[in-house]
Amino acid sequence: MSPETTAGSERTRLLVYNVGFPTSRRIRRILSLSGYDIRIGLPKDGDAVGVWGNSPTAHRGLAVAARHNAPVLRVEDAFLRSLHPGRSGEPPLGLLLDRSGLHFDAAQASDLETLSATDPLDDTALLNRARGGIERMRDLQLSKYSAFDLTVPPPDPGYVLVVDQVRDDAAVTASAGDEARFREMLVMAQEENPGAKVLIKTHPDTIAGHRSGYFSTADQTDRVSVISTPVSPWALLEGAVGVYTLSSQMGFEAILAGHKPRVFGQPFYAGWGLTQDEAHLPRRQRNLTRAQLFAAAMILYPTWYDPYRDQLCELETVLDTLEAKTRAWRQDHKGWTASGMRLWKRKHLQRMFGRQKTVRFTDDQPAQSDRPHMVWASKARGTDSAVRVEDGFLRSRGLGAKLVPPLSLATDNQGIYYDPTHPSQLEGFIAARETLRPNQELRAERLIAQIVSAQITKYNTGAGAPDLPEGHRILVPGQVEDDASIQFGTSTVRTNADLLRAVREANPNAILIYKPHPDVEAGLRDGAVEAADLADVIATHCDPAALLSQVQEVWTMTSLLGFEALMRGVSVTTLGAPFYAGWGLTNDLGTVPVRRGARPTVLGLVHAALIDYPRYMDPVTGEPCPVEVAVERLSQGAAPAGGPLLRVLSKLQGAFATHAHIWRR
Repeated sequence: MSPETTAGSERTRLLVYNVGFPTSRRIRRILSLSGYDIRIGLPKDGDAVGVWGNSPTAHRGLAVAARHNAPVLRVEDAFLRSLHPGRSGEPPLGLLLDRSGLHFDAAQASDLETLSATDPLDDTALLNRARGGIERMRDLQLSKYSAFDLTVPPPDPGYVLVVDQVRDDAAVTASAGDEARFREMLVMAQEENPGAKVLIKTHPDTIAGHRSGYFSTADQTDRVSVISTPVSPWALLEGAVGVYTLSSQMGFEAILAGHKPRVFGQPFYAGWGLTQDEAHLPRRQRNLTRAQLFAAAMILYPTWYDPYRDQLCELETVLDTLEAKTRAWRQDHKGWTASGMRLWKRKHLQRMFGRQKTVRFTDDQPAQSDRPHMVWASKARGTDSAVRVEDGFLRSRGLGAKLVPPLSLATDNQGIYYDPTHPSQLEGFIAARETLRPNQELRAERLIAQIVSAQITKYNTGAGAPDLPEGHRILVPGQVEDDASIQFGTSTVRTNADLLRAVREANPNAILIYKPHPDVEAGLRDGAVEAADLADVIATHCDPAALLSQVQEVWTMTSLLGFEALMRGVSVTTLGAPFYAGWGLTNDLGTVPVRRGARPTVLGLVHAALIDYPRYMDPVTGEPCPVEVAVERLSQGAAPAGGPLLRVLSKLQGAFATHAHIWRR
């Protein structure tokens, strides 16, 4: 359902007789945004009765609706629900609101069946969205419940996959499923695939201990094994030579993965020419493509919800949400140990990485631990096996040196982005984005437009640009001279004064605009320079976004401002080796790693650096969030501040830095 579906329409009173409706805030909110006002009582003219699927309490609402001749709204979880099963208490990211029937019960046609049978499903934009959605689900390995560990290896390929379901679940009984039917399915899987191993996939609710299934370890033989570890369904489907199911949603995912599953019930995805059906449904005569089925079931049918903006949304927004949430869970569910973290950072690291298990801060990496270990990148040793952590490229509204906490942090299990002497995970992401799918390209385009229009940079500080002289303007960003990116990423030009001299020598007639680094301007870091004789304009306390719109070039050692310039279409020359150099997007005068041989576009670079690499936390909800939400919060001023105690600490830090600088002189 589109977010605009109910805009401007009158609200419908929805009478309910299931305690889940009034007590679940998320369900109430999605129904409210969809135009329904939940009430308890008896229906009047114009009212509807809300029923949760085919739950044990559904008969109450159906009986009341029949007596009062009221329409029924069947409500169910959407096909991409959450990280964990609903019984864990996690709210859904979408609902299926069906006014005709149940998508899993073929006794009567549901809205989804009617949509699949009658909608043209031939709109090019819709089908492109569907193909992009399928690819993203596969890439992100998303299912109805997505809390599975990607490090758990699947069995060796070549098996036949038999999908178990929850005993006596409504989707099972609606397809006449029982013990005998599941036994028959297992027997046929063996008979129709002589010699092949058979793997029984346990349902997530059974793995979590909520409800039992039809199979157990008692069914294991020399040919049959049961897998009850949280392996990704997509990994299992990739290794399968055949898929057998009664009515599991995994049969739908098998279609998306390229299988033609053997189906023994009548689920919503059967009967459209994409399955081998044991139980035929005569009224389903149409043949659909995978993209058409996905468009109907995942784009047009569900009502999706955006928890950050508290509004209905499209599927793509839900995929963004699940990308952020699953990445955080998959990295954090085992817990972390951490070292090299300053005291003031620990609270924020705990918020970012300690949602599943509390982060254990240590002096060094434990010799033995069942947890992964992280270390602040500047404190890591060259041989460290720890995951490096560093601020992301869209950090905060305020300076890190002033102890303002970040909205984004990057983790890197290979190196770190500012050190070109070793490969980093970011380099791998950039190389992988040499070619973008249309949906990836569109997302990166929209992200750049969002950042540029909101004038977002790393720190989002400073005032407007001063009046600038006419001419060919070159922006020269100053840097903190003892910064790790200069230590590792430059060779000949290593100071702000040398940078200005090099730019002036190469551009004698240009207008040079020198922008001091905000940490240096604040007296918190080293790098002050007398630039009056080297630059035409010294843009102090200035927002870099205001300058970038007025210059033709940026010359830099390794400043992130060069990356921000590329996003705005400004030519960039580097004298060092920042992460964005060496890919054919910049004029590189320094030495860049020869391993950077890929040639991505700026869109590919942005996708890698802002979508793939960092993690973001929403300061409003406290939840992991997509980059687009972080940009929105920064533009609205909703980012966290440092607080009075941290401001005192930052002043002390600046005083120590100044005295150290004088002492070195």
